Amino acid sequence: MPLARPVDSPRALGPICFGLRYHAPVTGTLEEVDRIRSERDLYRALLELGSTERLESFLQEVLDLIIEVSGARRGYIELIDPAAPPVAATRAATQDQARWWLARGYAEPDIEQVRRGFSRGVIAEALATGRTVVTASAQDDPRFRDYQSVQENRIEAVLCAPIGTSPRLGVVYLQDRNLPGPFTEADRRCLETMSTHLAAFADRLIMRARQHQDPTAAARRGLRAEGLIGRSEALARVLRQISLVAPLDVSVLVTGHSGTGKTQLARIIHNSGPRVAQPFVELSCGALPESLLESELFGALPGAHSTATRRIEGKLAAAEHGTLFLDEIGDMTLNAQTRLLQFLQSKEYFPLGGSKPVRADVRVIAATHVDLKAAVAEKRFREDLFYRLDVVSVHMPGLADRTEDIGDLVVHFCQQSCKTYGFSALHPSMNALAAAQAVEWPGHVRQLAHAVERAVIRAAAEGARELQREHLFPETRDGAAPSSTFQQATRTFQGQLLMRVLQEVDWNVAEAAKRLDLGRSHVYNLIRAFGLGRDREGH
Repeated sequence: MPLARPVDSPRALGPICFGLRYHAPVTGTLEEVDRIRSERDLYRALLELGSTERLESFLQEVLDLIIEVSGARRGYIELIDPAAPPVAATRAATQDQARWWLARGYAEPDIEQVRRGFSRGVIAEALATGRTVVTASAQDDPRFRDYQSVQENRIEAVLCAPIGTSPRLGVVYLQDRNLPGPFTEADRRCLETMSTHLAAFADRLIMRARQHQDPTAAARRGLRAEGLIGRSEALARVLRQISLVAPLDVSVLVTGHSGTGKTQLARIIHNSGPRVAQPFVELSCGALPESLLESELFGALPGAHSTATRRIEGKLAAAEHGTLFLDEIGDMTLNAQTRLLQFLQSKEYFPLGGSKPVRADVRVIAATHVDLKAAVAEKRFREDLFYRLDVVSVHMPGLADRTEDIGDLVVHFCQQSCKTYGFSALHPSMNALAAAQAVEWPGHVRQLAHAVERAVIRAAAEGARELQREHLFPETRDGAAPSSTFQQATRTFQGQLLMRVLQEVDWNVAEAAKRLDLGRSHVYNLIRAFGLGRDREGH
């Protein structure tokens, strides 16, 4: 999906509301000329941003634009799908598919207070009245001074405008200015103009997001895939494939790196097919020596080998009428491959030491992290067996191909770990989620799951209410030992490079993005992921 192209720099953005960027002939008073030029220039900027296909990217770019134009220190934007049922303004709502929101310049706890403003305070009034709310000092304004969050945070200048009229699609909230004093009348007119134009783009993107928000939804309806977490297009392609093969009694070869979830995918195929009421039996071909692998797979009669003191039922017999999942099939010995091929061709096999064939009604699903075609070329894997197994091939993508699923996975594993250990519910902070998405996970889902589990234990030991970046990546704490892995060293270098460039440009994010050849929104995400800030300079 294409992302919106960021505007070049704050210097290009600043004059938007004062008609300095374009000079087509306009007639009227000087004030009217400036107003018309301002609105035209702003609309052109929004048109550029509105070319994106993703609502999240659109919100990032629009909020950056609004903050830079207005000179606000903090900004918040939220859109609501008017066709969706109302939800409570709680943390659960942040995960609700009918709401999209983004904040800039706020600490983690402050964002929750802003979000609660949907039910009371400045934001609630803007939504209820449909009018812009402007105040020089919220803590002195009789409309808002009684709210605890207003006094605790000593909120001064505020400018808040609803998006849309009927229905109202959301709100833009600006707080505090870089320059002394309240927001000006020009700031108010500029924000109202932006909100008016924003509504048209937001309505279109909300409709598109409503249709395409979860690409996996259609395929999931025909599958029992509740435990497979993610909403990426890469995962949707996998689910569409298995929705076709699950009802069919054919062999399936699942490929992918270790830790991506191949076993889970095999279970979904079994659970979504006609054999769901029958056994699902697993056998790891790489976990057993050659002498025991064939015994485990085909069974053995007494005396067939030194450890067969009694009749051994093999996995094929145990999987009768069900599914046999052969993990790491690429590690199977050539002798066992020959015997497995015979079974796939005839549906009959010989237990070790047996002279009579045994018939079995078993579906076989195999998985491997190795390139079986290369193994065939190197004579390490039988070509005829490869084609027998590879009737349908499904590739399970790694996390690098489904980074948008990382946030959902962190939330899931966090909840799962809290339940396992009996901890009070913990929620990942946005810093933790951003940090998890900013790094590579060479061990894929398995590595991420273990990292979150360790982070939950650390957070619980500290009595924390939220899972923070430092719990997930303890090496980022001040005074921590130097990074020892390639992944950690890469993260450290990226953070140091970004910090150095930000210092060189006096924290001009647009200029830093230009120097690093990155999108401005991505730079903001990295700042949050690495926990950077002016207060950390020199650390």
